This record gives sequence, C-alpha cells and structure tokens, in this order.
Amino acid sequence: MRETTERPITITQGSNRLVKLETLEKAAREAFAAGASRAGSRPDLWDGRTASRIVAALREIFPA
Repeated sequence: MRETTERPITITQGSNRLVKLETLEKAAREAFAAGASRAGSRPDLWDGRTASRIVAALREIFPA
C-alpha cells in the first residue's frame, strides 16, 4: 500500500484514486458496485495497451 503514485495524472483525470488502508474496503465495494464504468478519462497519448507491448517485448527476448 502506498500513499502516492508515480502517475498523478491518473488521479487528476479520475481514472484512478488513492485510498488509505482504513478506507480500502469501502472504496473496493463502491468500485465493484459501479461495475465497469469509470468517471475519469484516459490521459492523452495513453492507449491502454502497455501490458500487451511488454509481453510482446519479453517474448522477443525470451522466445518459447
């Protein structure tokens, strides 16, 4: 658990939020109740495909 993020733009644009340990359960229940909808927006130039690019790069380095 951390009190900061290296990506504060996700906080200011509303796609993430930081919670403290004592409010984690309440925040998780609220997120689950909201379903897949999020109030925030994706920062400019972020395409949401970072994980797939990392996997592709690792497969090039470590072929099966």
